[in-house]
Amino acid sequence: MLPPWLPSPRALCALQRVLLVTLLTPAVLIALTTAIPALVVLPFFPSGTDRAIKILTAHTRYLSTLLTNSRPDP
Repeated sequence: MLPPWLPSPRALCALQRVLLVTLLTPAVLIALTTAIPALVVLPFFPSGTDRAIKILTAHTRYLSTLLTNSRPDP
Protein backbone atom coordinates (compact mmCIF):
# COMPACT_ATOMS: atom_id res chain seq x y z
CA MET A 1 0.00 0.00 0.00
CA LEU A 2 1.37 3.36 -1.03
CA PRO A 3 1.25 6.34 1.28
CA PRO A 4 -1.58 8.73 0.34
CA TRP A 5 0.82 11.56 -0.52
CA LEU A 6 2.49 9.53 -3.30
CA PRO A 7 1.04 9.71 -6.81
CA SER A 8 -0.35 6.59 -8.44
CA PRO A 9 2.07 4.03 -9.92
CA ARG A 10 1.04 5.05 -13.44
CA ALA A 11 1.85 8.69 -12.69
CA LEU A 12 5.20 7.60 -11.23
CA CYS A 13 6.00 5.71 -14.43
CA ALA A 14 5.18 8.76 -16.51
CA LEU A 15 7.33 10.91 -14.24
CA GLN A 16 10.14 8.38 -14.53
CA ARG A 17 10.02 8.65 -18.32
CA VAL A 18 10.08 12.44 -18.22
CA LEU A 19 13.05 12.44 -15.85
CA LEU A 20 14.94 9.83 -17.84
CA VAL A 21 14.51 11.66 -21.13
CA THR A 22 15.34 15.00 -19.46
CA LEU A 23 18.54 13.64 -17.95
CA LEU A 24 19.72 11.81 -21.06
CA THR A 25 18.89 14.48 -23.63
CA PRO A 26 22.04 16.54 -22.93
CA ALA A 27 24.20 13.42 -23.35
CA VAL A 28 22.55 12.63 -26.67
CA LEU A 29 22.94 16.23 -27.85
CA ILE A 30 26.63 16.20 -26.94
CA ALA A 31 27.11 12.93 -28.83
CA LEU A 32 25.32 14.31 -31.88
CA THR A 33 27.29 17.57 -31.71
CA THR A 34 30.57 15.68 -31.69
CA ALA A 35 29.39 13.47 -34.56
CA ILE A 36 28.51 16.38 -36.87
CA PRO A 37 32.11 17.03 -38.01
CA ALA A 38 32.53 13.34 -38.76
CA LEU A 39 29.29 13.29 -40.73
CA VAL A 40 30.44 16.31 -42.74
CA VAL A 41 33.94 14.96 -43.52
CA LEU A 42 33.40 11.18 -43.80
CA PRO A 43 31.60 11.15 -47.18
CA PHE A 44 34.77 12.46 -48.84
CA PHE A 45 36.84 9.45 -47.75
CA PRO A 46 36.74 5.97 -49.27
CA SER A 47 33.91 3.99 -47.64
CA GLY A 48 33.19 7.07 -45.54
CA THR A 49 29.54 7.09 -46.52
CA ASP A 50 29.11 3.62 -45.03
CA ARG A 51 30.73 4.76 -41.79
CA ALA A 52 28.52 7.87 -41.67
CA ILE A 53 25.44 5.68 -42.14
CA LYS A 54 26.63 3.43 -39.28
CA ILE A 55 27.00 6.48 -37.01
CA LEU A 56 23.49 7.69 -37.83
CA THR A 57 22.07 4.18 -37.41
CA ALA A 58 23.69 3.86 -33.98
CA HIS A 59 22.25 7.21 -32.85
CA THR A 60 18.80 6.32 -34.17
CA ARG A 61 18.89 2.92 -32.45
CA TYR A 62 20.01 4.53 -29.18
CA LEU A 63 17.22 7.10 -29.23
CA SER A 64 14.50 4.63 -30.16
CA THR A 65 15.67 2.23 -27.44
CA LEU A 66 15.68 5.04 -24.91
CA LEU A 67 12.16 6.14 -25.77
CA THR A 68 10.74 2.65 -26.11
CA ASN A 69 12.16 1.33 -22.84
CA SER A 70 11.20 4.42 -20.86
CA ARG A 71 7.54 4.05 -21.86
CA PRO A 72 5.26 3.36 -18.86
CA ASP A 73 3.49 0.03 -18.73
CA PRO A 74 -0.17 0.13 -19.80
